[in-house]
Amino acid sequence: MASFLGLEQNISYYTIPAALVLALLPRTYSGLTGPGKKFFDGTNPRTFTARLESADIDKKLRGRLQRAEAAGANAFETLGLYAAAVTAGNAGGLSASTLNTLSVGYLASRVLYTWIYIWGQENRKLAPLRTVVWGVGMLICMTMFSMATSKGN
Repeated sequence: MASFLGLEQNISYYTIPAALVLALLPRTYSGLTGPGKKFFDGTNPRTFTARLESADIDKKLRGRLQRAEAAGANAFETLGLYAAAVTAGNAGGLSASTLNTLSVGYLASRVLYTWIYIWGQENRKLAPLRTVVWGVGMLICMTMFSMATSKGN
């Protein structure tokens, strides 16, 4: 199966730009192409959430758009740590299989986190799941660091 997917080759560095694209998707949904487009000012994008507060839109939609902005911000906040973890894992000599598994796991955690944050939060019972999924993504990063360190010793 791994050879069919091409995962015997190290793809971990390629997942860093993929994580960047995933970080950009919530903004694309909320302000650039999605339902909040008419409230988005490209010359002053940081005012977007404030504009949404006074916008004449459905409360549910407003919440989704604001959470999309927060999900995108969170993705950018974790991107540097993830890129450093991938770099440490490669520098530490981790196997391609290990790096690929952890890297794809991180990307999957970000996709799930973003979905839960934007759409899943409407169900209050799913709110704690967002934190759990975020923790899994951070655990993956810390695993790369610690495995790289232990392999280097």
